[in-house]
Amino acid sequence: MMKITAIIPARYGSTRFEGKPLADILGKPMIQWVYQGVHQSKLIGEVIVATDDQRILETVQGFGGKAVMTSPDHPTGTDRVAEVARKLRSEMIVNVQGDEPLIKGNIIDKAIRPLLSDATLQMTTLMTRIRDIKDWLNPHQGKVVVDGKGFALYFSRSPIPFPRDLTIDQILSNPEMKGKLLSKKLFKTIGLYVYRRGFLLKLAKMKPTPLERLEKLEQLRVLENGYKIKVIPVDYEPIGVDVPTDIPKVIAYLTQG
Repeated sequence: MMKITAIIPARYGSTRFEGKPLADILGKPMIQWVYQGVHQSKLIGEVIVATDDQRILETVQGFGGKAVMTSPDHPTGTDRVAEVARKLRSEMIVNVQGDEPLIKGNIIDKAIRPLLSDATLQMTTLMTRIRDIKDWLNPHQGKVVVDGKGFALYFSRSPIPFPRDLTIDQILSNPEMKGKLLSKKLFKTIGLYVYRRGFLLKLAKMKPTPLERLEKLEQLRVLENGYKIKVIPVDYEPIGVDVPTDIPKVIAYLTQG
């Protein structure tokens, strides 16, 4: 059986939310919620937290998880994941963002399975329907558009695709228009990427690309270098934690069952 390792990049410093991986969610640090969710996967053999901070390392080890220290100089989470992947014999690497506390193993497995059945694929990620116009407008929420075969055409923090003949004010002021727009199946991204190990190491050696630097989205480095990303649709409502005010949303979701 193919060896698959999940690596969760977790750094302490963050411009929008310092110490985010250790944020308390119902008595457990956020990194523990992510770690335990990933552990539910039926396909992943090992889960590792890759961090640059001793506090995160000790927290993960404290709840029985595996964590390794990485360089503090990595500009992206992909680079941090690649540092750990270089030392592994795994054939496939799952990069699970440390700010997805609601992620579950069965969702992750949906991103892995296409790589197991199609040897031509090098990388996959997940998307889910946008059901609230606020998500479409939220600059902290990544969006994606795909081609007819499910490969990514573009990722952005901006509202995409955008109806040429409308303005944002027209859309927001008209409930019927909002409904029509959302019925077109707009998609947002989920912070999870699966790579063949060799492709991940190649990707980490590529220089940041112009669109990647502009949008601050690492997936664009893949597209700008001419590679494809298969994007699998899932029925899952992520509540990623980008800023401190996102924590109460996660708690509300968990306490409501």
